[in-house]
Amino acid sequence: MVRASFVVAAVLASLATCGAPGGTPRPTGSPSASPSPSVSVNTLAPEGFVNVAGIDPTILLDIRYATAHNFVGRPIDGYVEPLCLLTEPAARALRRAQTAARSKGYTLKMYDCYRPKRAGQDFVDWAERPDDQTMKREFFPEVPKYRLFSDGWVGGPRSGHSRGSTVDLTLVELPPRAQPAFVPGQPLVPCTAAEPQRFPDNSIDMGTGFDCFDARSHTLDPHITGAPHDNRLLLRQLMTAAGFANYPNEWWHYSLVKEPFPDTYFNFAVEAPNNGG
Repeated sequence: MVRASFVVAAVLASLATCGAPGGTPRPTGSPSASPSPSVSVNTLAPEGFVNVAGIDPTILLDIRYATAHNFVGRPIDGYVEPLCLLTEPAARALRRAQTAARSKGYTLKMYDCYRPKRAGQDFVDWAERPDDQTMKREFFPEVPKYRLFSDGWVGGPRSGHSRGSTVDLTLVELPPRAQPAFVPGQPLVPCTAAEPQRFPDNSIDMGTGFDCFDARSHTLDPHITGAPHDNRLLLRQLMTAAGFANYPNEWWHYSLVKEPFPDTYFNFAVEAPNNGG
C-alpha cells in the first residue's frame, strides 16, 4: 500500500476559477466542483490512499499523463511515476469491478487515477498558450483549443481526480494484446477515426480514443452504435455495479459514489514512497 510517506511540494498550485469535468457527477449532472471546497495543506499523502497495484496487480496501467501521449504532448506536472493511486475505498471498489470484468474475459486498464492539483494547473497554463497545438490532430481535431475549457473538456486544479476517487479507464480483452509505445513526433491520427486507423491501443473498441474531445465521446452519443456502443455499456455496467457513477460526457470517466473526500483536493505527487520527491 502507498500511505503517508509521499513527499510533495510545500506550496499548492492556485485554484482555477473554471469547473472541471473530472468532478464526481452531481445530482444535476454537472461535473463542476462544489462551492467553497477545502484544500489539503498536508505535505504528505493522508492515510487512506493506496497503490492500486497493491490491491489488485492484475489491473493494467497506461497512465497517459506520465507520458508524452496525451493532449498536451509531454509528461504532466506531478506525475513522477506511472502509478494508479486512489483512496482505499475506491481501490477496493475497482477490485470488485476487475473481478467481474475478468469473469467475462476482460481486464480493466487505467488511463488516470488520482491527479495532483498541480497537474490541473499545468492544464490551465497549457490552455493559455494558444499556439501550442502539438497534439491537436489526435485529441481535439474538430474543436478549437480556446473552447476546450468552456466546453468542459479540460479541467483545472479542482478536478474530481484530485479528490482521489475518480478514474479514467477502459476494457482490454484477455489475454491482452501487445501495445506499441507512443513515439513523440510520430504521425497522429484523429481520435474519432475508425478503430483500425487510431493509435493501436489494446483496448476493445469504444468508438473513440481516450481523452477524445468530441461529442462522440459522450457515453450514449447516438453516432456510436454496434460493438463500440455495447462495449461502453458493458464498462458502465461493471463500474456501476462496483459503486461508481459515469460522467456522461466521457465514456472513460467514473467516480466512486461514496467517496471519502468529497470536498478536499490533494496535491501530493504521483510517485512511490522513498523516492526523494
